[in-house]
Amino acid sequence: MFETNSRLQLKGSDFAGGNGKHKTALYVLRNQNDLEVAVTNFGARIVAILTPDRSGNFADVVLGYDTLSDYKTGEQAYFGAIIGRYANRISGSKFSLNGDKYLLNKNEGENILHGGNFGFHAVVWDVVAYSENMIEMRYLSPDGDAGFPGNLKVNLIYELSNDNTLIVKYEATTDKDTFINMTQHSYFNLRGVDKQVDSVESYNTLFNSDYFLPIDEACIPTGEILSVKNTPFDFTSPHQIGERIKDFSNHQMYIAKGYDHCFVLNKKNTLNEEFAAKVVDTVSGRTLEVFTTQPGMQFYTTNGIKPTKGKYGMVYSDHSAFCLETQHFPDSPNCAYFPSTLLRTGQTYSHSCSYKFGVEG
Repeated sequence: MFETNSRLQLKGSDFAGGNGKHKTALYVLRNQNDLEVAVTNFGARIVAILTPDRSGNFADVVLGYDTLSDYKTGEQAYFGAIIGRYANRISGSKFSLNGDKYLLNKNEGENILHGGNFGFHAVVWDVVAYSENMIEMRYLSPDGDAGFPGNLKVNLIYELSNDNTLIVKYEATTDKDTFINMTQHSYFNLRGVDKQVDSVESYNTLFNSDYFLPIDEACIPTGEILSVKNTPFDFTSPHQIGERIKDFSNHQMYIAKGYDHCFVLNKKNTLNEEFAAKVVDTVSGRTLEVFTTQPGMQFYTTNGIKPTKGKYGMVYSDHSAFCLETQHFPDSPNCAYFPSTLLRTGQTYSHSCSYKFGVEG
């Protein structure tokens, strides 16, 4: 549980609550380099990551709240959470499977976003193992949860390695054919968020992606798969996040008021983790590399959020963070030529993502 010798300013008592199966707490992972990752089992959330800059000064590099109560009631429901059953959006909050039609719990207009209002981000997970550098959690999503079929058993592991990599491992099985698409939804600010919160627009960004999915006015994929070449979506060589973020002459940028799009990763196979992205803050020297088994990655730049009071009394606003949500494509249940998100009885959903922290300069 919460280590009293942690350098985190968060208080473990602010995350303790409930009883028995629904008891919550704050857990801290640490490696031999003194990196720390704080996790709560409410939403299986990452609530803090302490990592050094080029001078060896540690700072918290993810947005979030100070207390469990804030995570339950705050406007930003997804800070640091595991998202499921289905990350991103499903159009019309419905799909057909095995001849049956399923209606889902809409929570964004006519569509369902991130598993609905009571998705995996809003439930208490069972902690089944915990050590200095690893925590394992489980959750049973019952048949009919948010309208999805099947009793879905989910297993999640966070592991902090000594090469400063946070590894996220997902597994799930079902007793009825269903769709599943999980992701980790941390909001990163590599300059740190404990003393002030600067824009991420100056960060240099590189993606292993030649294509992206355009969206309609409701942020649902149009079904097209377009080249990034000669567009604001071309990060095949490093570009600053803010370099083209206000290029509203591009209709896709105008729709989202920034980046909120799924990038198609240039993957060689579907079994092993491969490089997806690298982000560098040249001021602090902190770097973040992302590797994944997933075919896609949602790039989100906190566009148009209302000023939000977060941890340490800091206020978050437009472009205070970036998200790199490795996942399958949005609305895949309704788009047959997207990579399938169907999990059949007897199969195991198994994916992983790694966030490697480093320094340059």
